[in-house]
Formats: sequence, C-alpha cells, structure tokens
Amino acid sequence: MRKSAKRKTYNKKIKETTKDLIKKSKKAIEARETKAKELVSQALKSLDKAAQKGVLKKNTRNRRKSKLQKKLNKSLEPRVQK
Repeated sequence: MRKSAKRKTYNKKIKETTKDLIKKSKKAIEARETKAKELVSQALKSLDKAAQKGVLKKNTRNRRKSKLQKKLNKSLEPRVQK
C-alpha cells in the first residue's frame, strides 16, 4: 500500500471521529443534557489532537473550538423570562 493511501485512511479516521464527537456534543447541547459539558471537552481534546497530528490546520481547529464553546456557554446561561 502506498504511503499516501495509508495517510488518507489515517486522516479520514481521525476526521470522522472528531466530526462524530462534535455532532454528539451539539445534539447534547440542544437537548440540554447534563453530559453535554463532558462531550464538549472530549470534542475539544479531539480537535487539539487532530491539529497536533497535522490532520487539521490550527485556524480550523480554533474556529471549530470557538463555535462549540460559544454554543455550550449560551446553553448554560440561565434563561431570563420577560
């Protein structure tokens, strides 16, 4: 097997697991589940590892982390009723 093919499968697996964690985190945040915070931390860790291994660029990692964290923080705010 060529190196490029091996790298492609390796990178694809890392990207898929990262995307799955992000999707699970977003669903948990929208459903206001208690485990949302834990899932988000796992997703952030996965994004960091992917960027460290060169699968994702640093800006992409930072952008995705920021969006996910903002979503979590917004869901954790107490809702003010008018």
